[in-house]
Amino acid sequence: MTSYVKLENIWKTFQEKKKKTEVLKGLNLDVEKGEFVVILGPSGEGKSTILRIIAGLLRQDKGHVYLRGQIVDDLPPKDRNVAMVPQNYALYPFMTVYDNIAFPLKVQHVPKEEIKKKVIEVAKMLRIDNLLDRKPMQLSGGQMQRVAIARALVKGADIILMDEPLSNLDAQVRVLAREELKELHRELGTTIIYVTHDQVEALSLATKVAVLHDGIIQAYGPPMELYKRPANSWVGGFLGNPPMNIVKGKIVDSSVVVENYKLGMPNDYKDLVREGEEVLVGIRPEDMEISNNGILEGTIEMVEDLGAYKIVHVKINESVIRVLEKSLHTRERGEKVKITVDVDKIVLFDVTSGKNLLLQEVKKN
Repeated sequence: MTSYVKLENIWKTFQEKKKKTEVLKGLNLDVEKGEFVVILGPSGEGKSTILRIIAGLLRQDKGHVYLRGQIVDDLPPKDRNVAMVPQNYALYPFMTVYDNIAFPLKVQHVPKEEIKKKVIEVAKMLRIDNLLDRKPMQLSGGQMQRVAIARALVKGADIILMDEPLSNLDAQVRVLAREELKELHRELGTTIIYVTHDQVEALSLATKVAVLHDGIIQAYGPPMELYKRPANSWVGGFLGNPPMNIVKGKIVDSSVVVENYKLGMPNDYKDLVREGEEVLVGIRPEDMEISNNGILEGTIEMVEDLGAYKIVHVKINESVIRVLEKSLHTRERGEKVKITVDVDKIVLFDVTSGKNLLLQEVKKN
């Protein structure tokens, strides 16, 4: 299938006084029509820069941008038929919802009757036609989001770029706005590219997540696929709250050994490792359990109570690992515990490159 939005080998450097900062380093991304792609990464990694390059507000140093199968490097923003929904929605507080939605058409000197027809049409589609006389201050967070999207759609844009649009909302309102946005995408089928540093947003909204770090997309695919089988150890350690435990290990007697304890061998990796090979071992906190039958033995260093769950930090020789468990037991610092591991949920990474051994280009004998 032809990519609807394609970024090919995108490089971008910013010059600040005497300092050069390389933000994007040969980044590639393919988005198909109708997908909801979330670009996820820590702050300062260049997520907003990607949106601005797609919209044409910023020119890349190298590489190409394709929209709907056509190269658009030299096309100005107004001709790209792309709409940006900024962080604060950029609604005019003194204008009604109707006038906010109509504004881009008024600027283009579209006839009044046509403006009215288009505004009412898109307002009905987004179920805000009963709010057209209100001002932004009278709207909920989710309603403001819909008005901002309506203003994008009224121009005929079929690619919507969203720059952390929920970050200014209170936690409870954010949950509702997130559900509204997800439902909206299901109804409209519009292509959305959304950037955030919030993992919950990324995992709950996206059809695909692109994890951005060090100027490139480190991993790209369906959210739970990236969560269960991270492309590399950085992605494993970044995704999840609490994140994946990454500890050094070794292959001994066809078993994964961590801190002198034999864990067994996950089925997926049996043919990919050599005897004596050093590896990085990834274990999700929820794939372990404190139990009298445990293989690993250690001492509790810290307990984080999260209400229904707690994160128990256990020191095992030189490593500290996190175990997620229900708050049924009282755990104390200094307590000796044993831990069982769901061996088939273990992920093995190359000790040098950090790459998931399942994704290594050359599989080992």
